[in-house]
Amino acid sequence: MKVVVFGSTGTIGQHLIQQALEQGHEVSAFCRDATKLVNPSHPNLTIHLGDVLVQNQVEEAVSGQDVVCIALGAGKKRKSTVRSQGTQTVIAAMKATGVKRLICQSTLGAGESRGNLNFFWKHIMFGWYLKQVFLDHELQEYHVQQSELDWTIVRPGAFSDGERTRNYQHGFSPNTKDVKLKISRADVADFIVKQLASTEYLFKTPGLSY
Repeated sequence: MKVVVFGSTGTIGQHLIQQALEQGHEVSAFCRDATKLVNPSHPNLTIHLGDVLVQNQVEEAVSGQDVVCIALGAGKKRKSTVRSQGTQTVIAAMKATGVKRLICQSTLGAGESRGNLNFFWKHIMFGWYLKQVFLDHELQEYHVQQSELDWTIVRPGAFSDGERTRNYQHGFSPNTKDVKLKISRADVADFIVKQLASTEYLFKTPGLSY
């Protein structure tokens, strides 16, 4: 499949590109700085340099793709709105180019999955320390759900640097309390790559955690 990744130089995006290439997909990486990519010379990798907030640049990358993956992050900028604003730009570009399938990485705790969180994540991290990040994810999800595209929103727990285990929980009830609220970046990418050719979670918001 032809897949474009926004947030391609981020910690999820890098794993996502690597694993999609391993599966034989044709991958486009949209980024500002190609030197941050792990294997920029891979024969099945196309690089699109641009700004995710500039629609004509995004349209060029989206045109002709089968699937669009959003794994946008803001680094250490806790008050950035790049997730919601960038997602809006990507959605507009998809509509302009006729591309329908969208997979967007958000966070466990958004929407009804707030019920999965413990006190620390609900009140300390998302209620105070990462409040703006959390609100930006909530707005991002709103844009996706209102997009009229064929969307899936993936809600992973806190990221860890572990290996790809392929052994994790997904699609659990928002009332489930026996999840560890963490998952490796490699396993987040594993789950997203599995959705490229799947409709199991079409128009759904699966949680993802050990």
